Amino acid sequence: MKTAIIGTGNMGAGLARRLAGKRELILASRNEAAAKSLSEEIGATSASISSAVAEADVLVVALPYAAALEFAETAALQGKIVIDITNPLKPDFSGLLFGHDTSAAEEIQHRAKGAKVVKAFNTIFAELFAASPKHSSTIPVFLAGDDNAVETAAALVKDADFAVEKTGSLDAARLLEPLGMLNIRLGYGLGRGTGIAPKWVAIDG
Repeated sequence: MKTAIIGTGNMGAGLARRLAGKRELILASRNEAAAKSLSEEIGATSASISSAVAEADVLVVALPYAAALEFAETAALQGKIVIDITNPLKPDFSGLLFGHDTSAAEEIQHRAKGAKVVKAFNTIFAELFAASPKHSSTIPVFLAGDDNAVETAAALVKDADFAVEKTGSLDAARLLEPLGMLNIRLGYGLGRGTGIAPKWVAIDG
């Protein structure tokens, strides 16, 4: 399956480097020069956003929330699997725009007509993409979504050398986005840094 990453900021570029050589990868960005430069660096291809959408089966939307909403509303996403990695942050980063009655992933799904949206990667910082696979392979990427789209997203997470933690249907993103906000508060507000990520631990006995 062809995979497109829409956006070449820290998260999009970090994930692209992780997937390079493992997938048929297309990079697209509002900054087409940045997408072309990164694609040449990692041995991928670049395209305009509309061309990447048309060519790819799986689309990772690595855009700020407002831009991701606009993309979902305007792109031709029928039949596509859309992986949403956003956190719907307030402009001052003090919290989320909304809480437990909806989520960024669900709002994107409402606009992405005919697509299947999966929440992923919103609880990790971009810096973790630079970690060695030995260390990142135990860091969970939490997934929320429906149907076979979750399995497709899980395969991408494994290709990126992270662990998969499924949390149920797409409305579980209402829990994952506050978890992402907690990680941001710990990392920035409380000085823990950006090398942290949440992880569930099972204690036997």
